Amino acid sequence: MSAVISIVLTLVMLVLLQAVLGFDNLLYISIESKRVDADKQPFVRRAGIGLAIILRIALLFVVLKAVQHFEEPFFSYHSQNVFEIDINVHALIVLVGGIFIIYTAMKEIMHMLTIHDLGHEHDGKAKRSVPAAVTWIVIMNLVFSFDSILSAMAITDNVWVMAGAIVISGVMMIFLADHVSEFLQKNRAYEVLGLFILFIVGVMLVSEGGDKAHLSFFTHKIHAMEKSTFYFVLVILVLVDIVQSRYQKKLAAERAAGPQHA
Repeated sequence: MSAVISIVLTLVMLVLLQAVLGFDNLLYISIESKRVDADKQPFVRRAGIGLAIILRIALLFVVLKAVQHFEEPFFSYHSQNVFEIDINVHALIVLVGGIFIIYTAMKEIMHMLTIHDLGHEHDGKAKRSVPAAVTWIVIMNLVFSFDSILSAMAITDNVWVMAGAIVISGVMMIFLADHVSEFLQKNRAYEVLGLFILFIVGVMLVSEGGDKAHLSFFTHKIHAMEKSTFYFVLVILVLVDIVQSRYQKKLAAERAAGPQHA
């Protein structure tokens, strides 16, 4: 009986871990799905996450069998006091994923600044095909899941518990993805907050990849951003956005009431 309780508690812990680490993934899925026609967006989100669940489980078994190979450097370069790197598969995946997320966030932010009519922001904008959007969602889902799988391995060695957590968290993501996208669509002001959160996620991944690759420039080593620092930054971003929104509403109300008091 105690063994069953232990397994259930571990499963709950892993599901919560996947949920916390999957928040930034939901933001990316929402942004990527917007690039296809509106009537196909729910299908893109569900298909992308569904395929990612299957590939996550496959990745779990691959990592379990070959985790040592992911950590062994396959390329090293040392130019004393200038540039040093010992790149491995894990570091490469995290670095490339982080750079791509930063690029995606910055591109969307620049697009917001250049559009003149928010009601027609997608007019003339190149849309992604459904297969391409699903493919990118799957790829980035795997990038996000890599660290969560390694974190799960540190908690338990029961592969079926880890696989169960992946499936449960994946089903939760399918359910939440549509709600996140609908919320951002109805509350357009929060899109900026979401994009900057995604940008910080990219920075965190790049720092983590650089740390794993022992990357250094002019004797200055790249260190991984602490998770506590990451969540602190997120809290500050959210608080600033809330205060800014309320202050803008107050200013708008005062402007609207101004002529009446004159």
